[in-house]
Amino acid sequence: MTSVTERLLSRIEHAGNRLPHPTLLFIWLCGLVLLISGLASALGLSAIHPVNGEQLTAMNLLSAEGAAKILTQTVSNFTGFAPVGTVLIAMLGLGVAERSGLIAVLLSSIVRGARGNLLTFLVVFAGVMSSLAADAGYVVLIPLAALVFKSAGRHPLAGIAAAFAGVSGGYSANLLLGPFDAVLAGISTEAVRLVDPGGEVNIAANYWFMVTSVFLVSALATLVTARWVEPRLVSIEIEDDDKAAAKEKPQEKAVIKKGNEQQEEFNQSRGLKAVALFTLIFAVICASGLAGENAWLRQGMAIISSPFMKGIVVVISIYALLCGYIYGRFSGTWRHSHKLVEAMEGSMATMAGYLVLMFFAAQFVAYFAWSNLGIILAIHGAELLTQLNAPAPLMLVAFILIAATINLFVGSGGAKWALLAPVFIPMLMLVGIAPEITQVAFRIGDSSTNIITPLMPYFGVVLAFAQQYRKDIGIGTIMSMMLPYSVAFLIGWTALLVLWVGMDWPLGVL
Repeated sequence: MTSVTERLLSRIEHAGNRLPHPTLLFIWLCGLVLLISGLASALGLSAIHPVNGEQLTAMNLLSAEGAAKILTQTVSNFTGFAPVGTVLIAMLGLGVAERSGLIAVLLSSIVRGARGNLLTFLVVFAGVMSSLAADAGYVVLIPLAALVFKSAGRHPLAGIAAAFAGVSGGYSANLLLGPFDAVLAGISTEAVRLVDPGGEVNIAANYWFMVTSVFLVSALATLVTARWVEPRLVSIEIEDDDKAAAKEKPQEKAVIKKGNEQQEEFNQSRGLKAVALFTLIFAVICASGLAGENAWLRQGMAIISSPFMKGIVVVISIYALLCGYIYGRFSGTWRHSHKLVEAMEGSMATMAGYLVLMFFAAQFVAYFAWSNLGIILAIHGAELLTQLNAPAPLMLVAFILIAATINLFVGSGGAKWALLAPVFIPMLMLVGIAPEITQVAFRIGDSSTNIITPLMPYFGVVLAFAQQYRKDIGIGTIMSMMLPYSVAFLIGWTALLVLWVGMDWPLGVL
């Protein structure tokens, strides 16, 4: 079985890596969407929106109207593309922390306390929980996980894979209620009222199931990492500057005087103490800004929807930048203030290739949205399921697979649910499936395939992080690396739901 799986993943990797450079691929995809939109428009491809009854037709991007959108919105497509600003801001601060030596010292402390499967589990668990901080998991945790694994003597790509599986594959699961719960519950309530005018889906309707899912996803990802992912990564040698430096000066690397070691430990300890003191002050400031409904970081809102949480990436970046600078000065790594500026410039310099990739990725995502092709495909997929007329359990599993497939083409979970809920919630209610169960089924399908579709905006981000360790890594490598997680999540999560429903356990607070 292992050999069959290995051959399949190798073929996927080989086929995917035969694709052109990711930037060129997105350029070609932009051209392909333009051509398909023209053909779809000529053929009259359309669908009826299930909510408002509006007829959606494929837009011809080769028309005068399409050309006008392309010419006038190319700049805003790029500057407004979510992964661009968040990644650059996060890397600005994290780059300072890394180049000052702070991250290396902290990571060495972490790996001394957690190794092997425990380290993997903690990384995935942190990734799952990161959904509370919007996109912070993608831009903060994934590169940090690579460094953590590397510090532990493990392959950094395994760290990227485990973190990506938690952040994106386990996106719906959490120990706390978040904005996504509120969005889904609101849409589900509107769909329920198409059948039951007084019906409502509570924001915590899936809470118990999702709390359990946190540990299920973390355990599955830990197993997949150890059983399938890391063994395959042995053949991928990373481009390690540290190894090159060691070969150039073997004697200097091999012999370290005891006095220097003691001085280094003293300097690191002094730097860490300064960072710890600053962290305490920073935490007090944040806590004071969140204490009370009218506090300056809440402005009358719940903490989960406050300016603080909406700007959590900025908060993390500022914190990391200041910590890096403080550590550099107190540990003696940086003796001059201009090192701070050099660290920020160096961090941004490494993002040049990423920016080029994101420019064309942003255009492709915009073109695909303008063409209406994704929405039309989603609606027709929903209609296909309604025609199956299968038993209720089979309908539920089929819906998970439909949601997982649609997720390969349409990114936004809220947008997909707004399209699917008005069709599937009433339909499945009529065959005895509660709307809370349908909502959970959607969440399983929507999360499980996030990690294998290049159309997901942050897929390019993960690819860019991986290429920092080996420049020739392609889309195929990432897809083959993440496919075992996706399959495991689909099977394991679906089995948990079938068991949960079969035992008639409450999904959440009704």
